[in-house]
Amino acid sequence: MADAHAFLANLTLVLCVAALTTFVFQRIRQPVVFGYLVAGMILGPYLGVPLFADRSMVTTLSELGVILLMFGLGLEFSLRKLAEVAPTVGLIALVDTSAMFGFGYLTGQLLGWTTLESVFGGAIVAISSTTIIVKAFAEQGVRGRFTELVYGILIIEDLIAIFLIAMLTTVASGATVSAGAVGETAATLLLFLALFVGLGLVVVPRIVRAVVKLDRPETTLVVSLGLCFGGALLALDAGYSVALGAFIAGSLVAESGEGKRVEHLVVGVRDMFGAVFFVSVGMMIDPRLVAEHWVAVVVLSAVVVAGKLLAVSVGAFLSGNDVRTSTQAGMSLTQIGEFAFIIAAVGTTAGVVGDFLYPVAVAVSAVTTLTTPIAIRASGAFAAFVDRRLPRPLQTFVGLYGTWIASLRTTPDSAGTAPLVRRKIRLLVLDTALLAVVVIGTVFARPHLLAKFTPVVLSPAWASVALYIVAALLAAPLIFGVVRVSGALSSLLAYRALPQGAANRLDYAESPRRVLMATLQLGLVTMSGLVVVVVTEPFVPVGRGVAVLALFVGWLTVVFWRRTSDLYGHTRAGAQVLLSALSKSIATPPSAIGAPSSSPAPASSPRDLSTVHRVLPGLGDPVPYVMRAGDAAAGRTLGDLQMRSQTGAVVLAITRGDDHVLLPVGAERLAVGDVLALAGTAQALADAMRLLHGETVASADAAGAVDAIAT
Repeated sequence: MADAHAFLANLTLVLCVAALTTFVFQRIRQPVVFGYLVAGMILGPYLGVPLFADRSMVTTLSELGVILLMFGLGLEFSLRKLAEVAPTVGLIALVDTSAMFGFGYLTGQLLGWTTLESVFGGAIVAISSTTIIVKAFAEQGVRGRFTELVYGILIIEDLIAIFLIAMLTTVASGATVSAGAVGETAATLLLFLALFVGLGLVVVPRIVRAVVKLDRPETTLVVSLGLCFGGALLALDAGYSVALGAFIAGSLVAESGEGKRVEHLVVGVRDMFGAVFFVSVGMMIDPRLVAEHWVAVVVLSAVVVAGKLLAVSVGAFLSGNDVRTSTQAGMSLTQIGEFAFIIAAVGTTAGVVGDFLYPVAVAVSAVTTLTTPIAIRASGAFAAFVDRRLPRPLQTFVGLYGTWIASLRTTPDSAGTAPLVRRKIRLLVLDTALLAVVVIGTVFARPHLLAKFTPVVLSPAWASVALYIVAALLAAPLIFGVVRVSGALSSLLAYRALPQGAANRLDYAESPRRVLMATLQLGLVTMSGLVVVVVTEPFVPVGRGVAVLALFVGWLTVVFWRRTSDLYGHTRAGAQVLLSALSKSIATPPSAIGAPSSSPAPASSPRDLSTVHRVLPGLGDPVPYVMRAGDAAAGRTLGDLQMRSQTGAVVLAITRGDDHVLLPVGAERLAVGDVLALAGTAQALADAMRLLHGETVASADAAGAVDAIAT
């Protein structure tokens, strides 16, 4: 009975104090997560408030919160949806975790930490918190395309975190991390996922559908929670995170088609234990240690916010997302959480890092938890700010880049280049791996060679010089191989997205294709360089790898800027052709081209710009929009509408009677009767038309909306 009494007392304390603090924070219009953290600090042992909860018991209860939050995420994000976005989000997650690991390691070195402390610090700041983001999105009612992107990135990052924890556990034990151990860990994880998902798809959806047919909500709830905790237990017994098992269980339940019904039943239980999780985080905040290491807390918090914003936003944009979606995803992921605690605990328990690292990780998590809701709310305005400050050539580039990536994904491989593309990818991976081996091998070989050849053959200084010369001779072909193979791979992909015309015709797609090639090469070289820098940073002096990478990235950035400036001129020429096509096609008064998809436009409306796409590929599939008297955009400027930042579409030209405007600026005011030539992806065009008409910028079927409006 004593244990039962203690359990009840702790649960009562947590829920009552959390209820009071969240009520106060809601009244002052602050996120409730703030209230949970304050409740945890009140119940913790550090402030001296005479309300003490058993931290170990609360931590155990908080695990239920993590499990239920991840189960709820799985209900919303099915395996089918994850498979659709996996190639894109996998690339973004790899860029994000690699960049953040490097930033974290460099920050640790600058703060005077040991090499191992810096390694653990890099791992701590590399992984965003799924639990915190799910709660923040739910609290603010955030919906939209970018949330699916964020959830996909988080799931891949959770898998990377599991892999990192396994590697760091080996490092903390003093064992050597070999290529065989890394491969074995990865293979074991993949095998577990394959068996879990494969068997679960056969069993779980059938069970859920059979239970739902009984039409007994309490039975459905009990079975669903049983599957949730069963999946978490299975993952835990296999040596992985309970969060991973709960997410897969939720995704398997969602495959039954009854995910929404189950989510409605579990939401109350999920929110209660989710609150306990955030209270447990607050209980771990020690103000004394935070004050003692405030510099590390402030610097690492800034690194998390700025680094993740930059890495995720750039990665998301290069994957084909518009500026607004990319920026929103980047600002949503600017925090760390549950995996940071686990990674810090691995190091402190093994005694390979200082005791300060765990409270610093908790404090950084608390700070970034507080800033996350603010960042999410400000993401739209910040995206508009970034878009307005871009130079004109870059504004044109960001408006068209998404159409090129969409074309790359949808254009069939008629030239049969797929085997060559796979070969180039293998060569790029091989060159990157060999370059890392050369760098690490040089570091390990140096003391042995110096002991063997000095001072009999050479002095230590000359022996070091000779070793570095040999290493440079070995590394140089690999470095230039990465650049060369990246260029060849970029060329293959660019020609698939923007094919060359007939041999006897001018290649009008050359300018956009050159920009796409420069962009892809810059991205590939940066990603390969990041991997090498992250792997070799613990072995080489701080900054050397970053300096070499910055040199090559800077050179490729100059090339990219020159190509982008050429694209601006190409787009102006294309806008002239568009204006000519619009002028010839407008034979009747403006009618309902701008009508929403539910209102079909009459056949006499100007809408055929297909010849422009054939003559000037690289401008997407331009679509005309005629401004009508009922459109909300009539009388407003393009700057007021923020069309490019909100939708990703770009206005190439405007025809206004006998006047023509090429590549209009933000001060251009729209009027009834204007004919706008819009370019962008199918989703961007659908959103732009809705924005002009005055509807909410959202679309379930972008391609269908554009077809209905444009034809």
